[in-house]
Amino acid sequence: MSQISSTVLALLEFLSYAFIFVLGAGVLWLVVIYIRDKTQTDSTLRRNYPVVARFRYFFEHMGEFFRQYFFALDREEMPFNRAERSWVYRAAKNVDSTIAFGSTRDLRPAGTVYFANCPFPALAQDTTPPVAVTIGPYARHPYTTDSIFNISGMSFGAISVPAVRALSHGARKAGIWLNTGEGGLSPYHLEGGADIVFQIGTGKFGVRKPEGGFDEDKLRAVAAHDTVRMFELKLSQGAKPGKGGILPGAKVTPEIAAIRGLIPGEDAISPNRHPEVSTVSDLLDMIAYIREVTGKPVGFKAVLGAYGFIEGLCQEVLSRGPESAPDFITIDSADGGTGAAPMSLIDNMGMPLRESLPLTVDILTRYGLRDRIKVCASGKLINPSEAAWAFCAGADFVNSARGFMFALGCIQALQCNRNTCPTGITTHDPKLQFGLDPASKSERVAYYAKNMKKEVGIIAHSCGVAEPRLLQRYHARIVLDNGRSVSMDELFPVPAQQHATQ
Repeated sequence: MSQISSTVLALLEFLSYAFIFVLGAGVLWLVVIYIRDKTQTDSTLRRNYPVVARFRYFFEHMGEFFRQYFFALDREEMPFNRAERSWVYRAAKNVDSTIAFGSTRDLRPAGTVYFANCPFPALAQDTTPPVAVTIGPYARHPYTTDSIFNISGMSFGAISVPAVRALSHGARKAGIWLNTGEGGLSPYHLEGGADIVFQIGTGKFGVRKPEGGFDEDKLRAVAAHDTVRMFELKLSQGAKPGKGGILPGAKVTPEIAAIRGLIPGEDAISPNRHPEVSTVSDLLDMIAYIREVTGKPVGFKAVLGAYGFIEGLCQEVLSRGPESAPDFITIDSADGGTGAAPMSLIDNMGMPLRESLPLTVDILTRYGLRDRIKVCASGKLINPSEAAWAFCAGADFVNSARGFMFALGCIQALQCNRNTCPTGITTHDPKLQFGLDPASKSERVAYYAKNMKKEVGIIAHSCGVAEPRLLQRYHARIVLDNGRSVSMDELFPVPAQQHATQ
């Protein structure tokens, strides 16, 4: 008994010493931090409020993670509110997407879109799957697909190995295409066997010579993969028109550097445009060159800004002949996503898709090129309502990047540019990637795409048409400043064809 008592006393004595040591170390730490804060000159707050000011930075950082759960209402948070994200999460998990009681969406603000239901909606026996569309009739290997919702450009480098793997396998399961983004073609893009759109950014990563310009051998090698179906020349990106891609050096691993042709650890800053392209004539020349070398359809991605750009493009195509046209145009929105970009461009540059998409479709229609040039809509289209609007406006396809990031588990922590993504999607830290299992996440990618297709179809059927590409502008209504709505075809009347292709 006395032995037990002595042991307990010894333990208590040890704990008391440990407590005193920890307390003393804590006090010493506070003294050191206090002196450092009072003597440093970098931060006014820390100089004026030593020690205490440090908690501000901690809570500011943690607020990025917690505000969406405790402080923001369902429709308040940006860039995607909780209601928008919740639908994607449910769709990706393939769980019940119905809600009870009523909508939380406010239909009163100007710009709100809703759809005009038909008094006699399409019956089940009258509905059809989306019709297959052929892209690139003048290419040696045209691409035909019935997919309506695809994965937009996210490069290996901006996103991690397990993320690319999950997207590749998920895209194959869903029967949709996967855009590589501008970081080159990695083995992980090819791993799942999905249809691939190879994006060529201004840095031409993966297909360039060390001194710049195209390396034809590399271009042919990429095109030799049967699953590489098309090539997309990126002129500009929604979140940063006028600036090339930015990949921080912390994310340029030796593997990524080898694929892109870079030096590990150094920032990868792409030029703000293709040096060889300064006119629409140059653009058509480059498209023709890539199409000839690869034999695959070639289009371009751009944020619309200068109104005359598409007009001039159409005029140049008519002067050369329809075979010279880009096989598709991807219109990105000013509120599109990015891994890293200056706030001045994210907030202020480029036209939103709500204006640029119908404008582009109308110009192509006027010049008689609408059937020749397919149109992809991209930029913040993560829910069925946004995708359905795009089809009403005249899109052939809808592409999404951030929607599929949510399907992978993204929590909108806003850490994409810091290599600290807590869900392992936009980081190359193995510890953070550990939680992202490509096998399970590929299922979620596939379910998200399939449920998007299903629910866009539901909207189309309610409007009285058999499939999404039959949606017209009169199926959508837009709320004006006075609170009343008008049909979209009144705001953007479909023009008559004024020019004929030669």
